[in-house]
Amino acid sequence: MVDADQTFVIVGGGLAGAKAAETLRAEGFNGRVILIGDERDHPYERPPLSKGFLLGKEDRDSVFVHEPAWYAQADIELHLGQTVVSIDREARTVRLGDGTVIRYDKLLLATGAEPRRLDVPGTGLAGVHHLRRLAHAERLRHVLAALGRDNGHLVIAGAGWIGLEVAAAAREYGAEVTVIEPAPTPLHHVLGPELGQLFADLHAEHGVRFHFGAKITEITGQDGMVLAVRTDDGEEHPAHDVLAAVGAAPRTALAENSGLALVDRADGGGIAVDESLRTSDPDIFAVGDVAAAHHPSLHTRLRVEHWANALNGGPAAARAMLGRHVSYDRVPYFFSDQYDVGLEYSGWAPPGSYDQVVLRGDVGKREFIAFWLKDRRVLAGMNVNVWDVTERIQDLIRSRAAVDTDALADPSVPLEDLTDRVG
Repeated sequence: MVDADQTFVIVGGGLAGAKAAETLRAEGFNGRVILIGDERDHPYERPPLSKGFLLGKEDRDSVFVHEPAWYAQADIELHLGQTVVSIDREARTVRLGDGTVIRYDKLLLATGAEPRRLDVPGTGLAGVHHLRRLAHAERLRHVLAALGRDNGHLVIAGAGWIGLEVAAAAREYGAEVTVIEPAPTPLHHVLGPELGQLFADLHAEHGVRFHFGAKITEITGQDGMVLAVRTDDGEEHPAHDVLAAVGAAPRTALAENSGLALVDRADGGGIAVDESLRTSDPDIFAVGDVAAAHHPSLHTRLRVEHWANALNGGPAAARAMLGRHVSYDRVPYFFSDQYDVGLEYSGWAPPGSYDQVVLRGDVGKREFIAFWLKDRRVLAGMNVNVWDVTERIQDLIRSRAAVDTDALADPSVPLEDLTDRVG
């Protein structure tokens, strides 16, 4: 039974934590809600950091989940710029970096992820950047503008979503861009080789240079500033600035030190949670980038580092903390904008999990839908400059029904009719 004497503590000041706090109040919880974030900014959304805000098309205030006054109005106690250094599960308390001890009845860990670092000489030089936090984006926005003015050169390590979105932004500012990627195509470990070339061609058309099949071995500099980047094949690339976009690691140290069950890094890492987002401790939940949840529909454990997971997972975790029945089975979803290409991806189909890719529409015009299938069952779909189809794509994924692949490739066949075409 939840009552007004209870205290729910949320560790993590991102979208997931903010939406969990909002949902607790919306669902009628009258106890204390304490939200602790290690940044001094109020909770904000991360997609604009590599999209509209980075491009200067959105102002700073637009990224925040709620207006600052909302938290007081909703009686949410904020501890910003504070780090939780330990959890005492027996006493049900958390200790902050300043020594403050806070008791909890239920605890939600929404500690997110942190950018992976380049393990090469030269990363301490001025001009080496990461993009994860609002402060990173503010700094990078000024850097890209200066590079554009001065015909400067940005080298990006990694051709994943962040690397490509920043490459597109940098080109819009007018900067020279080189992307260094060990795989043979961009997004190779997300989309496989079938679709990766599409993004290589898109960026090449806009002047981005790619160097595939290589890793950075050193960042060289002079007087503390970046001069060039060297790769393991002996090449040297001039650079004024470098962005490390080589992925993110879940921030699990707090959970690990408190003895909560984790998932091996080889399996994606993260805090192990069940379908209700509950950890191995019945009073502690985890959500967002840090949580590796058992997915009841996909029958696997997933850790999803995308906006939609935080947006939907925060409310789900809040309801589970309140004792409601929760089976968090959202189809993974993310979106990206690069130049004049917008896309949405639904599902989960890492390389090796599928046996066929079906294309529907005009790939040459970059107006199409790609489907990844296994035994004629749709595992994932990506709509590129085709809109208002996400719900139908997700219905196909959820149905787990075998589809007629010829009909799937035919734009004249409505997507909602495909589950009836088994044979």
